[in-house]
Amino acid sequence: MDVMPLLLLVAGSAAVAAGARRTPVPAPLLLVAVGLAVSYVPGVPDYTLDPDVVLPLLLPPLLYTSATDSSYLDLRAQVRPVALLSVGYVLFATFVVGWAAYVIVPGLPLTAALVLGAVVAPPDAVAATAVARRVGLPSRITTILQGESLLNDATAITAYKVALAAAVGEGATWAGGIGEFLLAAVGGVGVGLLMMVPIHWLRTHLKEALLQNTLSLLIPFVAYAVAEQVHASGVLAVVVVALYLGHRAWEVDFATRLQEEAVWKMVAFVLESAVFALIGLQLPVVLKGLGEYRGLDAALYAIALFLVVVATRFVWVYPAAFLPRMFSARIREREDNPTWKGAMTTAWAGMRGVVSLAIAFSIPLTVHGGDPFPQRNIILFLTFTTVIGTLVVQGLSLPPIIRLLKFPGRDPQAETLAEANAQAQASRVAEKRLNALLEDERNALPPPLADRLREVLERRRNAVWERLGATNPVTGETVDDTYRRLSREMISAERSMFVRLRDGRYIDDEMLRTLLRRLDLEEAAAYREAA
Repeated sequence: MDVMPLLLLVAGSAAVAAGARRTPVPAPLLLVAVGLAVSYVPGVPDYTLDPDVVLPLLLPPLLYTSATDSSYLDLRAQVRPVALLSVGYVLFATFVVGWAAYVIVPGLPLTAALVLGAVVAPPDAVAATAVARRVGLPSRITTILQGESLLNDATAITAYKVALAAAVGEGATWAGGIGEFLLAAVGGVGVGLLMMVPIHWLRTHLKEALLQNTLSLLIPFVAYAVAEQVHASGVLAVVVVALYLGHRAWEVDFATRLQEEAVWKMVAFVLESAVFALIGLQLPVVLKGLGEYRGLDAALYAIALFLVVVATRFVWVYPAAFLPRMFSARIREREDNPTWKGAMTTAWAGMRGVVSLAIAFSIPLTVHGGDPFPQRNIILFLTFTTVIGTLVVQGLSLPPIIRLLKFPGRDPQAETLAEANAQAQASRVAEKRLNALLEDERNALPPPLADRLREVLERRRNAVWERLGATNPVTGETVDDTYRRLSREMISAERSMFVRLRDGRYIDDEMLRTLLRRLDLEEAAAYREAA
């Protein structure tokens, strides 16, 4: 097996993603553009998307890291709009886009057109999260988009299977399609519910952070594989498990959380970068088998279908946002009033991604009887152009649209005040617990050490309040910022001295690593507080 193309893909995409941070262009768009350009460089191998790799090996970790970063409580509060988008919109788009493709593309059977509709129906989890992070959407809209992108793949994959069965001649029926959808949905949620508690118990009872993080890396793949083995939705199983573990992450020890955060940030960075680069690299593969649909005709079909995909989302989002409130007093009482700005942003943030391409490449070459699958090549081409079109057109225009809409910004003062109040309550509880412990003679400490514990608690309590106070007229820093900066300078001086002692053979490398790790943890704590 030649691993060099894989290494080049990972290294190249990581380098482009890192370079994108120095430009105003979002990393996903730059990666797609570079992938398109590189795909025609002589000597670059064909990177054909293998659905047997993308769906079971790339999708689970990307879903897992996105779900653990999401808020279960926020998603529960927005469950109705999330369900309308992740289930209702995907099914609506499958039929509307499928019918439009049937009308637009000559010779495309309706069953094959519905396959195309299911393929391009779901906005992509990676694209939505990546762009939302960059543009700083309001929290409610971000929650809805993240929730939609976490769950809609399950709907789309099930709709695709039903449409594919009809296209290849397996005699799919409406009743059978609904039954398969319910089996996938209920089964996926059920598998997730069955697995989440034992997995969390195991995480909290493993004593080594290294073992806990090894388990963390295996969780999304195991959840996905188990669900798929019983013909349930692996996507829903991964999301359910990840939401539960993210909600209960505070029960895992601090070392595991520190390592896990670093590990998953690296995994997400590498996979997201490679995924967007892979999208651009598909162009030669898609064009190679286009067949009779070439030139201007193929371009017109692609533009028409892209416009239908964009318009379909607007047609669904605005009624879904406003009509339920008109007919339900309960919704008006329990949910915030939606705005046309929020609906506009939600409708425009419908970027498609690698999942659509992976599903398209999984379309079989033949139907029952051995005949070629009808118009498979044009389906691949239209999927590719829709993905590229939404990423480029919507992805590039979304940030200026959000700036133009002038959403109310976050209130740093109010957020800091809420943080200070929470810290004050926690500090009072901690101080009461400390006093109770020190009254027990088994916990006796010399007065200087007991005072140090109280000083640490007092500094943590005051640190947030100081951010609300005056700043240094020379540097613009708060007192707490200056304290942390000086603390890091002191740590840096200590670190340099330890290295000199090692170089002078006063201490060995093992002792140096022990001392440096202690300083690293102190500096990490100072950095996290500053951030």
